[in-house]
Amino acid sequence: MTARGLIIAAPHSGAGKTTITLAVLAALQRRGIKISAAKTGPDYIDPAFHAAMTGRAAVNLDSWAMPAALLDILAARAADSANIFVIEGVMGLFDGAPVSAGRRGATADLAAHFNLPVVLVIDVARQAQSAAAVARGFASHDPAVKIAGVVLNRTASERHRALVADAVSALGLPIFGALPRDTTITLPERHLGLVQAAEHADLTALSDRLAMVAERHLDLDAIVAAAAPLTLRARGNSSAGFLPPPGQRVALAQDRAFSFVYPHVVEAWRGAGAEVISFSPLADEAPPERADSCWLPGGYPELHADAIAAARRFAEGLRRFAATRPVHGECGGYMVLGQSIEDADGRHCAMTGLLGHSTSFAKRKLHLGYRAARVLSDSVLGAKGARVLGHEFHYASLASQGDDEAFAELRDAQGRALGNSGGRRDRVSGTFFHAIAADDS
Repeated sequence: MTARGLIIAAPHSGAGKTTITLAVLAALQRRGIKISAAKTGPDYIDPAFHAAMTGRAAVNLDSWAMPAALLDILAARAADSANIFVIEGVMGLFDGAPVSAGRRGATADLAAHFNLPVVLVIDVARQAQSAAAVARGFASHDPAVKIAGVVLNRTASERHRALVADAVSALGLPIFGALPRDTTITLPERHLGLVQAAEHADLTALSDRLAMVAERHLDLDAIVAAAAPLTLRARGNSSAGFLPPPGQRVALAQDRAFSFVYPHVVEAWRGAGAEVISFSPLADEAPPERADSCWLPGGYPELHADAIAAARRFAEGLRRFAATRPVHGECGGYMVLGQSIEDADGRHCAMTGLLGHSTSFAKRKLHLGYRAARVLSDSVLGAKGARVLGHEFHYASLASQGDDEAFAELRDAQGRALGNSGGRRDRVSGTFFHAIAADDS
């Protein structure tokens, strides 16, 4: 492996690190540099944009849910045959679960683990020289995390840029560029994050626009020069953390309503010899008959509830399938397995009814956090008692619990009991919990 890597991070969410990451990826790709990317933590949307900018599949790296060996395996695969490997951070650089360093899910954990330099994106829209104090604090906070340089975002004028750049440069930190306020490169968002890459009308035009912004405002040569070789520390166990395939031939729902599945999970299934067969509920397709299990991932069923409710061939085919073979739903998939979804206006759309619960957006409430699950009976995630690490991120709530058996017992990132979650009825199971990795500890 010849790739060198770096991490693009920020002091807080909303500083612009995704836009700047995509601009760097697009510009380096346009230069003919072989570039690959990863996203820190549990995120389905940003990696799809990374893949669009680089032409390569992106991966998630999560220090809370993944053992060190799995981190190394996934990073090595992502960086293989690339010249530059870019990891986009999550939240603030040091933000994560309140547990021991190295297992927090924080971007800083990956910087220390892989010994990679950090490009710090600072949003200076409401400050000037004070940005230097922010940079100083981040540069000195943890000796294991090296800040290679700073990108200033949302500068108001040339004078504003110079005030901030001079103050930061006086610390001995290089300035890798400064982006002015520019609403034309702002990516649209909805309640679970950015609008998905597949929903953009012209990703090529977006890539070109971002590349031009990077070429005009960033010192790309300095950013490339700052990259360093990856340090891989724990590659001995080649199967650590990988989830088993739910069947030999897995029917995987894939469309705009069902898109939240982690690439490393699907690749692990294929690596174990499983065949993955995609189908589209929104196109009113039933799970293929030759499959021996069906997986409904998360996504945005609430935005397509009418279409799902009208998809009779899908619902009837799923019921026939479930009579003889396992069906599992994660988050949005779990919602579709229930009786109904209530939208923000109080309108109910009937779902497949394979489980007894109902869900609602009438009173949106954010459910967010890492989860450690213990499976309560033999299931697609493993035998009874299997432990799986993952997360929840949804605004829907249970309007009705139903009377199904619970699927799993959950704990939060600190090990505190959260009670039972999800439902199981015959061969059908589901939960709001997204699985990331097996807990082999």
